[in-house]
Amino acid sequence: MKMNMIFWAGDSTVQKNDYRTYPQTGIGQAFSLFIKEEYQVCNYAKNGRSTKSFMDEGRLQMIDEQIGTGDFLFIQFGHNDEKKEDPVRYTEPNSSFINNLKTYINVAQKHGAYPVLITPLERRCFVDSKKLGDGAHMDYVIAMKRTAEECKVPLVDLYSASRVALEAAGEEQSRKWYMYFPEGAYNTHPEESLDNTHLRYEGAVLFAGLIAKGLKEIGGIYQNMLIEEIAL
Repeated sequence: MKMNMIFWAGDSTVQKNDYRTYPQTGIGQAFSLFIKEEYQVCNYAKNGRSTKSFMDEGRLQMIDEQIGTGDFLFIQFGHNDEKKEDPVRYTEPNSSFINNLKTYINVAQKHGAYPVLITPLERRCFVDSKKLGDGAHMDYVIAMKRTAEECKVPLVDLYSASRVALEAAGEEQSRKWYMYFPEGAYNTHPEESLDNTHLRYEGAVLFAGLIAKGLKEIGGIYQNMLIEEIAL
């Protein structure tokens, strides 16, 4: 049986975590719950990376050296590209960010692999108990959608789907999805955490499931990787 690889390029919301950062969990590691056994996740996502710094550190080059025909490259960035105060990571949404995304797409396509653009996860940016504020990533979401259209590649809009899920749950109930918990909740993380960006296991599973739902809606080879029995 041929093993098809699903490569992830992304940031801390996607990365694979271990006991040193527990209970933080990335979407990429939870995504394995939704795919058939003949598919395997290879997760190169890393905390703090943007489309620029990911390439500058050689992470895209490592994918370039391994990805092959029939594999997939999931590309999820935006959180760190928007950090204007950091020239190591910042990209301009309508120029360098788009150009970088096209480089990632080319890496997949030149090997006969399939790129998928995934808009960034929304932060838990509530302005009251049920309503989110204006999204911080919107310029990058728009740029990613434009790139998908120009390059004729599929896109999963995790940004919009996560906003819907967050507002449906509300401020208090959505805390369990993120690294937002009181002092003493975890022996490995005894201090209070008010982190509205990074995920715990339940959140990673939820948002990985939203990506799986998006792939199912795209259909074809993107749906075929999913476990058929899952009701999404």
